[in-house]
Amino acid sequence: MVRVSEEVQDALSQGGPIVALESTIIAHGLPRPDNLVAARRFEDQIRAAGVTPATVAVLDGVPTVGLSDSQVERIATEDIAKASVRDLPIVIGKGISGATTVASTASLASLAGVRVFATGGLGGVHRGAHETFDESADISVLATTPITVVSAGVKSILDISATLERLETLSVPVLGYRTDVFPAFWLSESSYALDWRVEDATEVAAIMQARDGLGYKHGLVVANPVPRDQQWDPATHDRMLEEALTSAMGAGIRGKEVTPFVLSYIVEHSGGESLGVNLDLVSNNIAVATDIAKAWAALS
Repeated sequence: MVRVSEEVQDALSQGGPIVALESTIIAHGLPRPDNLVAARRFEDQIRAAGVTPATVAVLDGVPTVGLSDSQVERIATEDIAKASVRDLPIVIGKGISGATTVASTASLASLAGVRVFATGGLGGVHRGAHETFDESADISVLATTPITVVSAGVKSILDISATLERLETLSVPVLGYRTDVFPAFWLSESSYALDWRVEDATEVAAIMQARDGLGYKHGLVVANPVPRDQQWDPATHDRMLEEALTSAMGAGIRGKEVTPFVLSYIVEHSGGESLGVNLDLVSNNIAVATDIAKAWAALS
């Protein structure tokens, strides 16, 4: 069911390092034409590190791991659906295209044999989830998918405490990459301490090997904070977040519609500041992911 590009297949057969990338950030997370520029830049950064990029998407009903440049351009310029794991059978069955989320990217990349994935921020438990039961599929998929995801934590608009609790309940390890504090996407730190810290990619690869040796199938979250000199100004962040949440409440936005509304509000009203931090943190996560992929390839 999964088409693997020749470039990615060659890397798999030779035991070379590979880093998966999601396509939702291209299709829905960044404005045009910046999204295409960023997508190409991310892949170029991976190749420059001596690693094979594997951008994931569903194209005309075919799940594809490793896109050509023309396929990346399609994702960036066409209006396509956002496809999480629950949506994959639908877009495949209908023969249409879909941009993969963190959950569906992790799932498809793992099916292809790719073990490392770089993204911006994980989804998690939403504020007010005790009433709405709104929780990202990213969490449940990582509970059953043996892939290592490098992210800048979860977006600060989510319930970070509840997200960490759910990851613990589902036995998904969270490693702070050179930090003892869980990052908050646009910000280098949240107010939540982590149980485990790693200093380099070699440590992460050793933990991946130990997980495999135990026969476990859960994923691994590497929480990599955006550098302090690249994070969004905390005071501006807090003010914009409060404004966005107040606006959502005033507009009657509820449940799962709150997060996309708040994110769109912040991008629109931050004068591009939040977007700039988004790009920086993804690039920073890619740098860590390529190191992990190389360490994993050497160990394997």
